[in-house]
Amino acid sequence: MATIALLGTLDTKGDEFDRLHRLIIENGCQVITIDVGSFSTSPMADCTSDDVILAAGESPEDLRKRRDRGEMMDAMGRGASVIVSTLADKGTIHGLLSLGGSGGSSVAASVMQALPIGFPKLLVSTMASGDVSSYVGQTDVTLMYSVVDVAGFNSVSRMVFSNAAAAISSMASNYEKTRTAHSTSNSKPIIGLTMFGLTTPAADEARKTLTDLGYEVLVFHATGSGGKTMEKLASSGLLAGVCDLTTTELADDLCGGVLSAGPHRLEAAGISGIPQVVSLGALDMVNFGPPSTVPERYATRTLHVHNPTVTLMRTNASEMAELGHRIAKKAAASHGPVYVFIPARGVSGIDSVGADFYDPTADEALFNALKDDLKNTHVNVIELDQNINDVGFGRAMAETLHDLITQN
Repeated sequence: MATIALLGTLDTKGDEFDRLHRLIIENGCQVITIDVGSFSTSPMADCTSDDVILAAGESPEDLRKRRDRGEMMDAMGRGASVIVSTLADKGTIHGLLSLGGSGGSSVAASVMQALPIGFPKLLVSTMASGDVSSYVGQTDVTLMYSVVDVAGFNSVSRMVFSNAAAAISSMASNYEKTRTAHSTSNSKPIIGLTMFGLTTPAADEARKTLTDLGYEVLVFHATGSGGKTMEKLASSGLLAGVCDLTTTELADDLCGGVLSAGPHRLEAAGISGIPQVVSLGALDMVNFGPPSTVPERYATRTLHVHNPTVTLMRTNASEMAELGHRIAKKAAASHGPVYVFIPARGVSGIDSVGADFYDPTADEALFNALKDDLKNTHVNVIELDQNINDVGFGRAMAETLHDLITQN
């Protein structure tokens, strides 16, 4: 029988959660209730708000004395993440359901984002009809708009609550039935691979090589969200290795482009000790919208209109050198095996002789900074006399990653 964790502020939404509890039981599942109410003493809770605060490493008495709502919400999110993740890891629960307004949704979302991809998680929220990126993050949270405020019962809320209970019950039951089969099956090891439009030939070659070697390859479009998602998967332990061929998001992070994956891009695999091969795909470019959106400070730079909604800016020598330093620092900090591949004849499809972004001086600044900083480290550097999209480059990265995984 599937068990569902029901997480919410029982001091303010007790009646609503009691109804969800009964609906889930009627659907044939069991329930563990976790109370994240700031001042709640609900007898319905299996894990009390004190339990949650203690799991966050805080004192319930001290925290409540300070009466800082932001601090309380943060502690509840951290503590509930510990409790729910532990229950999920042990196989005690098979789904998570929560509901709330902006505050409750914020706490619930932080907990859901701590759970692995594939674990059922459903959030019924008043905030689910707008920009939901902060609630979803880089995981598979299912959102259901509450339509009306989560305050009492009416003809609309009864339907929404009933659907939510039925949905999480079905998802959790399916997860409970299939998780053992999935964990014991002879599934293929999974590789994360990054690509961009202007590194597609190399990525396709790497993907085909890895597929032929027996891997399942997940391809991530390096558009900010793609890089973040791959980092999340690397942290979750799902990936056997990473072929980070396209690190262009780092250029956007450096120069204020629209496709940044944030400052922690290219770190998760290293922290987790996952074998990785890294290259410099599309570091010659920073992404903006239409030409009118390019910041004034870049008005004199080399631009390439990729399409009506995307304008690319060529990174200069100083920016490329800084990117080399950043990549070297991240690679050297890795706890696992790392190879860095340098394409000496260009890092993208428009960084070759005669193309718009061909600038060997800027590329050399990147290569030299990278090589200098990686001297006397455990990171291996392979420099190939090829453009990144030349035949053989993607294959070389894939074959090296396979060797790292099989030897690790």
